[in-house]
Amino acid sequence: MRTGAQSPALPGYPGAPHRRRVPRTDQHYVDLGAGAPVLFVHGNPSWSYMWRHLLTALSPGYRCIAPDLTGMGLSARPVTSAEPAERLRAQLDDLQALYGHLVVERGLPAHGWTLVLHDWGGPLGIAWARRNPGVVARLVVLNTVGFRLPESYRVPAYLRWIRDIAPLASLVHATNLFTRLAVRVGCRRRLPPEVRRAYLLPYAKKQDRRAVVDFIRCIPRDGGDDPVWRELDLPDGHAEPTTVPLFVGWGMKDPVFTPGLADEWQRRYPHATVRRYPAAGHFVMEDVADELAGHLLDFLHRTERR
Repeated sequence: MRTGAQSPALPGYPGAPHRRRVPRTDQHYVDLGAGAPVLFVHGNPSWSYMWRHLLTALSPGYRCIAPDLTGMGLSARPVTSAEPAERLRAQLDDLQALYGHLVVERGLPAHGWTLVLHDWGGPLGIAWARRNPGVVARLVVLNTVGFRLPESYRVPAYLRWIRDIAPLASLVHATNLFTRLAVRVGCRRRLPPEVRRAYLLPYAKKQDRRAVVDFIRCIPRDGGDDPVWRELDLPDGHAEPTTVPLFVGWGMKDPVFTPGLADEWQRRYPHATVRRYPAAGHFVMEDVADELAGHLLDFLHRTERR
């Protein structure tokens, strides 16, 4: 498969001919392949670079779209609201603008989409799907949530400290500490130095990494009445996505999205295909790239609409 000239600073990432922007929002995305659309939504503190292995594996048979969330990756850095719920509303609005652009200007179908979601991409993608009923035909979730956190789950202390202690959040912003640690402890397989540098590249300058801390500040507090939960309007019982084929892929060594959350997906959605990867961490698409790609292709082929 030909992906165009690749930048030495971004090994494995699709070349410039596959990189585009949404005119209204200046949101960057990769557009690769042909076939039924597959939308990849990343989380924090990553960007579309994380999908490079899956893009290569899936694009021969699918139209793969991998955006950078606003404020992250190669997308624009707009001024953001101080209120977490409003930040997430803006992200959802920009995903909606991306969808409209792809359907109206790029000729993608309005229905039959597959969502591939990771980390913050999970709640954002599920919330977007709920606002666009009938668009999503299949769902793939990788170490993320698409429902309000169960009472048994506890957000790790260091994330709560960054969320709640302003001086600590400022320090993390100034040093890029969260992103630097994530690309090391988020993988069980040690990433090559050039790949770690590629993950960090969009956040090299202080003014370009505000969204990293903003996403941490959006983490909901315990209980179901946090404004973030109300904004996302995620299911708190057996609700969506029971009507669509669902694949759950889980890195079992993830220190944040722990194995109990994979169990929760399976409990809520017994029809799901669940794959647990014992040797993988948070970035499951890095630790077991080939194995995951094979399982995803099998899932997509089995669930094709005839």
